[in-house]
Formats: sequence, structure tokens, C-alpha cells
Amino acid sequence: MFVVVTTVILYVFGFVFLYGVIRLGVRHALEDLELQRARARREEELAAARDRSFLSDNAFLAGS
Repeated sequence: MFVVVTTVILYVFGFVFLYGVIRLGVRHALEDLELQRARARREEELAAARDRSFLSDNAFLAGS
């Protein structure tokens, strides 16, 4: 009987531990994704500003 109770307790705690590990991994993945999106948005803004300044300096390339 002791073995059955011990096995059930370890089984339940194993699932609780696994749930916590998965939840922690998902949370970190979502944080990394949010940082990546912000970085990509910033790079896009910098590229657009760089293109605008390049075309204003070299208007003959824009066909205007």
C-alpha cells in the first residue's frame, strides 16, 4: 500500500513539475518573441529613414 501511495504522489508531482517547466518555457519564448518583434520594428524604421535620407541626397536616382 505504501508503494502505491508513494507512486501516486510522485506521479502527480511529476505532472505538476512538468506543467511548471512547460509554462516557464512558453513564457520565456513569448518574451523573446516580443523582443524580436520590437527589434525588427526598430530595424525597419531605421531602414526607412536611411532610404529617405539616401534618396534626398541622391534625388537623381529616384527619377524625380
